[in-house]
Amino acid sequence: MKKILVADDRAISRELVRTALEGSGYEVFEAEDGVEAMEQARLHHPDAIILDLHMPRLDGFGVIAALRSEDEFAAVPVMALTASAMVGDRERALAAGFTGYIAKPIRLAALREEVERLLR
Repeated sequence: MKKILVADDRAISRELVRTALEGSGYEVFEAEDGVEAMEQARLHHPDAIILDLHMPRLDGFGVIAALRSEDEFAAVPVMALTASAMVGDRERALAAGFTGYIAKPIRLAALREEVERLLR
């Protein structure tokens, strides 16, 4: 079973993503901020990571920079998840090292498709 880490400071967002992914057969771990996301990544060694860009203590950009600096996580697919989807945000996220991008409100079919694409 593929493992996915979901990091978002909003419990309702984590629950939505977790429910959708568990329903598709994934094992899901959660973190409520960027520091906890790093801890959970090191503990569970996920196959993919979904990061909210705006979290307390360490935002998604800080997490992706830290992940990409560690050999273990250099090639792990990481999807940016954000409510502030403005022109250029997707390009900025991809340039920072994210391998996927999805805007809130989350369309569950699009989320599942993007996760499947990242794990291929």
